Amino acid sequence: MSKTVDSFPLATGLSRLVTPQIEDLVAGRSPELLQQVTPTTAELLKFWFQQDYCEVRQLNFHEGQRAAILHVIYAHEVLGTTRLQDLYEAVASDAMLDGGVLGEVTRDRHQHPKYAAKMATGTGKTWVLNALLVWQYLNNVENPDDPRFTSNFLLVAPGLIVYDRLLDSFQGKMVSGERDFGTSDIYEQSDLFIPENYRTQVFGFLQSSTVTKHDIGHKVTGGGIVAITNWHLLAGVEDPNFVDEGEVDAVTAPGEEIDSKMAASSFLPLTPGATAGNSLETLDRRFARGGPLQALVDLPDLMVFNDEAHHIHEVKRSEEVTDVEWQKSLLEIASTKGARFIQMDFSATPYNEVGSARNRKRQYFPHIVVDFDLTRAIRAGLVKSLALDKRKEIATLPLNFRAERDEQRKVSGLSQGQRTMLRAGLRKLQILEDQFAGVAAEKHPKLLIVCEDTTVTPLVEEFLHAEGLAQDDVLRVDSNKKGELKTKEWEPVRERLFDVDRHSQPRVIVSVLMLREGFDVNNICVIVPLRASQASILLEQTVGRGLRLMWRGNPAIDEKKQETRERIAKRLEPTNFFDVLFVVEHPAFSKFYDELLDDGLAVEVGDESGETPATGDVINVDLRRGYQAYDFEVPIVIREADEELQAPALQPLNMRKSKYQLEWLLDQVGKGDRFASHDAETGLQYGDYRVDGGVMTATGYNDYLSRMTTRISEAMSRSITKSAKQYMEFSRFPLMQTFRPQLAGWIDTYICKRMFGQDFDPMENENWRILLIEDVAHDIAGQFATRLTELETNQTSTDWLADHRLTSEVKTIPVSLAGSIEVTKCIFPRQPFPLRGGGLERAFMEWLDRDPAVEAFIKVHEYRHDFVRRPYLKADGMPGQYSPDFLVRTDADVFVVETKAQAALSDENVKRKKRAALAWCEKLNELPGEKRDSRTWSYVLLGEKTVKDWRDKGATPVELLEFARLRKTDVAKTSRLF
Repeated sequence: MSKTVDSFPLATGLSRLVTPQIEDLVAGRSPELLQQVTPTTAELLKFWFQQDYCEVRQLNFHEGQRAAILHVIYAHEVLGTTRLQDLYEAVASDAMLDGGVLGEVTRDRHQHPKYAAKMATGTGKTWVLNALLVWQYLNNVENPDDPRFTSNFLLVAPGLIVYDRLLDSFQGKMVSGERDFGTSDIYEQSDLFIPENYRTQVFGFLQSSTVTKHDIGHKVTGGGIVAITNWHLLAGVEDPNFVDEGEVDAVTAPGEEIDSKMAASSFLPLTPGATAGNSLETLDRRFARGGPLQALVDLPDLMVFNDEAHHIHEVKRSEEVTDVEWQKSLLEIASTKGARFIQMDFSATPYNEVGSARNRKRQYFPHIVVDFDLTRAIRAGLVKSLALDKRKEIATLPLNFRAERDEQRKVSGLSQGQRTMLRAGLRKLQILEDQFAGVAAEKHPKLLIVCEDTTVTPLVEEFLHAEGLAQDDVLRVDSNKKGELKTKEWEPVRERLFDVDRHSQPRVIVSVLMLREGFDVNNICVIVPLRASQASILLEQTVGRGLRLMWRGNPAIDEKKQETRERIAKRLEPTNFFDVLFVVEHPAFSKFYDELLDDGLAVEVGDESGETPATGDVINVDLRRGYQAYDFEVPIVIREADEELQAPALQPLNMRKSKYQLEWLLDQVGKGDRFASHDAETGLQYGDYRVDGGVMTATGYNDYLSRMTTRISEAMSRSITKSAKQYMEFSRFPLMQTFRPQLAGWIDTYICKRMFGQDFDPMENENWRILLIEDVAHDIAGQFATRLTELETNQTSTDWLADHRLTSEVKTIPVSLAGSIEVTKCIFPRQPFPLRGGGLERAFMEWLDRDPAVEAFIKVHEYRHDFVRRPYLKADGMPGQYSPDFLVRTDADVFVVETKAQAALSDENVKRKKRAALAWCEKLNELPGEKRDSRTWSYVLLGEKTVKDWRDKGATPVELLEFARLRKTDVAKTSRLF
C-alpha cells in the first residue's frame, strides 16, 4: 500500500507540538510553551490570544492567524533551528526521505531560518506580519545580544498595490500629501498588536525607522530599520542603479593588450556623460550605484518578509535551475549574515506548477509551516462563499472566450462569448446593487473584469459604455506584461481605486494583471475572467480579489451568511447573497473549482438564481410613525467635580492577608546574585508579569508601586470600543486618576503592614523582588480591584448631574423576517430574536406585547445601544462589559431584563453581571425624580422555566417582573469605602 505524501510536513509536525497547548494558553493557564520562550514573548502570546484580553476588544486574531504566529515562534524560538534542514529534523524527519526533499532542504539557499505561511487570500496575512515584526523588535530591544532576534526588517512586495498597502499599514494613509501615522494599521489596531506599556516605544521606532524604497541606504535611522520596497527595485528593473552590474564572465588573459578605455575607467570610474549634460546629479547617482543594496548587505542581521511570495519561485528549464533576478539580491543580502538572516514568506499560492496540461501538478515550497487554505477559510466564514454562475447561454457557448484577432494576430474585437459573459456579470451586479441598497445604502457591490491583455481592456470599456454605463461607472487600470504601471500613471488611479468601497462609482473595474493581487477591497461581488490561461495559480489569485468580507458585525446578516454556508454544503443554492462571490466562469475553466464543489464549499447557480432575493428575507426596519410614545430615556450619570475630589477612606489594614508565607517566598527567590540562577531552577516568573492590561517590568520598589497603581486604576475604566482612537480617549482619564497618589499609598501600606501579617521592609536585601512573582502580583491586584469595584457600586452622592440618551438614536435596524416578529409597543415595528436558541426571547416579546400594563419595550442592540452596557468584574478578575436583553416600561417602573436558560442562572459571571446591573439601577434611583421620569428602575433576571410557568398559569409579564425584581437586600451589603 503506497504512502500518502504530506504536502506540508512542517505544518503538520509543528501542529502536533503546538495545538495541544492552545486551549491552556487561551484559558489563561500556563502551558509549557510559555516557559520555553522569553518573558517578552510570553507576555505577547498572552496579550494576543488569552481569552480575557480577547473579550475586551472587538478585533482578534482568528485561528489561522494564531496558528501562523505560534508555529513561527515555536520553530524559531523554542526549537531554535538555524536552517531549514534542522527544522525538518526536529518536526518532520520522515518527510526528508520523500523524493527530492533531502536534496532540496540541504541546498545553500536554505541555510538560514526560513518559514512560509500558506494563508488564503482575505484571511489577514498582513496582521500576521505585523505581529511577527513586533515580536522580533521587542525581543531584540530586551535582549540585543540574542542572535534569534533583530530590529532590522525588509518588507518586499510583488507590485505597487501591495507596496502601497504595506506603506499604509506601517506609515499611515496619505493625508494632504503626507502619510498620517495615526491612520496606520499598527496604530489603529494597537490594542490588538501591542501591549499598552510598549506602544510608545514601538510607535517611536516605526515613525523614525520606516523607509520607502527610495530611501533605502540613504535615510539614517536609529535602533533599526523597516525598509519597504517592491521586488522590481531589488531586481534592478525599476532602478538599475540599485544593484551592482558586477563583472560578467570576467576572464584574465596574460599578455593581452590592455584596453585604454578600461584602463582609464579603472582609476577614473566616474565620467560625466554628454547626454546628461555632464550633470553632478548623474555623477552622484552613479557613485551611489550599489549603495542601497550594499547597505542591506552590511546590516549585521535582518528579517525579510516576502508578501505574495509565489513570485520568488524558480524558473526551471530542463535540468537548469535559475533564480528570479530579485531573489539573487536576497541571497546576496543573506550571504553575510548566516543564521541572523530570517526569511518569512506569505502566499495564498506558495507553489510552482510543473508538468504539461494533463499531468500538471503543484510543487509546494519546502518551508511551509502553516496551511490555512481557502477550504478552512470558507468554512469558518472568514471570506465570501463562492458561486459559479452557470447560465444556460454561457454553458452552450462555443469556446470563443478569447478576443477576436485578425491575420496579424492583433486584437480586432470582443468575441460573442466574451460579450455574453460580460452581460451576465452586469446583470448580476444590477441585482445586487438594487437589493443591497434596500438594506444598507452605504454598501456598493462592484464588478471586476480581468482581461487577457491590455489590448482587450479598451474594447471591454467601449462595450460597457455601449451597454449603458456612464463614463464614471468604469475604471480601467492598464498595466504592462508584469502587471505594473509607471509611477506617474499609477498616482492618479490609486486614490480612486482604493476608495471604491465607499462610493457608488465606479461600478465596474477593468484590468489585466495589475489587480491580480494586493487589490484588497471588500465590495468585489462579481468577477468575469476574460483570459486564456488555465493555470490554477492565476485562477486562485484572480478569485482571491473578491473574497474579502463585505458584511461584518450584524447579527441578523451573520445568521443569514451561516445559513448560506450550510445550504452550499448540502449542494443547495443560497437563499440570499450576503457575502457571496459570483464568478461568471467559462466551462473550460471549471476544473479549478471541482475540488471546492466536491467539498461543498462552492455552488453552481443557474438562470433561476436571478429570482433569488440578494438580501434573502433581511429587511431594514425604520422607526415607526409615532415612535416617541415608545421611546426610552436612559439617564446617564455625570459626576460633579466636588464629588470626584472627596477624600478617600479605604483602610488597607482591614484588608485580607496574603495566603503566601513571607519566609517561603524569600527562600524561593534568594538574594542578590542568586536571583537569576534561582529563577532558572524554580521556573518561577520574575520581573515581567501582567496585571489586567499590560506587563510590568519593575526596576525598583518605587517603580513597582507606580506600575501596580497604574494597572489597577486602568483596570477599573476599561471600555469596549469600535476603534483604538476611542479606546485611547476613554482610557486617558481612568476612574481612579485623581486617587492615584492615595491608591499608591494604600498599596504601600498594605504591603508593608498588612500583607504578610507582620512588618515587611521591601527595601531590605531587595525583598521587594518577591512581589514580582506572578501569583503574588495577581493577588495584590485582585484584592484592590475587588475593593475598588465595591467602591464603584456603593458610592453615593448628594449632588447629581445627569444627561439622557434615547433608544431612538438608532434610526434603523436590519432584521431577518424569519428571525423577527411584529410588535406594537416598540419604537420599531419588528424586533429580532436569534434563530438558534431564541425561543425564550420570542415568547417573552409576544407576552409583553399583549399586556395592557406594558407601555413600551425594546430589545437592546448590544453594539448600537452601547450606552446601556455596564462594566463588571469577571470571575477571573478581568474587567468585562455586559449588555442586558430588554428594557420594559410601565406607568411606574422601568425594568432592565435579562432572559437566560435555566442552567445558566447559577453561572458565576451571570451573578456578577446581576450585581453590576443592580448597582446601576440603584444609582439611577438615587437621582431626583424629574431626572428619571419619576419611574423606579429595577433589574430582573428571568429563567426560561419561570417565564413558561407564569405564562402558562395566566399571569401577566408585569406581575412576574414586579415579583422577580431584584432588590438591594437580595445581595450582601458591603461597608462603604469612601
